[in-house]
Amino acid sequence: MPTTWFITGTSAGFGRLLTEHLLARGNRVAATLRRPEALDGLRAEHGDRLWTAQLDVTDTERARRVVNEAFEALGTIDVVANNAGYGLLASAEEASDEQIRRVIDTNLLGSIHVIRAALPHLRAQGRGRILQVSTAGGQTTYPSLGYYHASKWGIEGFCETVAREIAPLGVSLTIIEPGATPTRFGSSLDIAPPLPEYENTPAAETRQAFLSGHFPVPNSAEKIADAMLDLVDSGVTPLRLPLGPDTYEDVRAALTGRLAEHEAHRDVAHSVAATTAG
Repeated sequence: MPTTWFITGTSAGFGRLLTEHLLARGNRVAATLRRPEALDGLRAEHGDRLWTAQLDVTDTERARRVVNEAFEALGTIDVVANNAGYGLLASAEEASDEQIRRVIDTNLLGSIHVIRAALPHLRAQGRGRILQVSTAGGQTTYPSLGYYHASKWGIEGFCETVAREIAPLGVSLTIIEPGATPTRFGSSLDIAPPLPEYENTPAAETRQAFLSGHFPVPNSAEKIADAMLDLVDSGVTPLRLPLGPDTYEDVRAALTGRLAEHEAHRDVAHSVAATTAG
């Protein structure tokens, strides 16, 4: 059966691919982006099955208004896909206050605002699902991406909580964790001026890998978009979906390492429990 999706960040990358694939399959899409004219070709081809609106997710009031308008225009929306994002390459000292605010406002607060705006509509429908596009960096870390990780770890914690809150209401949420993929993410990274003190450190190594084009990108953007569509079509609702061998291996190593460290502190953790009176 045809479905209706609301997708943020549809000018390029996964958002654009999802929009194209959904329309090609006969579905409807409410596509938001900062420059709606970027989708004029798709609109001419698919007519009223493509609804577009200008949206920068850092604009809280407009995000709420656009979500409301999309539900009003399309009636029912089956899937809300939070895809808009901003990448920042900088060590902790190198980033400006403005860059830090932008990565948090876009990846964390922007996603939260879209989810909050959509929930009353999905709750009223009694069904629907949210796909939150995160990254392998929502559970593991790489030097020079600390602020990006802060936003992604934050949105994953928020989404894991929301998923438990909305499950009894017939609404599900899945965190999508793509690995490194040849989209415009790498080329659109905001890069802070380097500090010489970080030369020959892991932070500089990551920076150089991105700038030289040597950072591994083993995944297919087309296949990731199709995997997201297949997930929705299957009706399966996992909390997280890792996509990419790099995501699988890096997250597995991070989780295994954290569990080992956690277990190493078992005795001291239990030692601070309050004792009961005899």
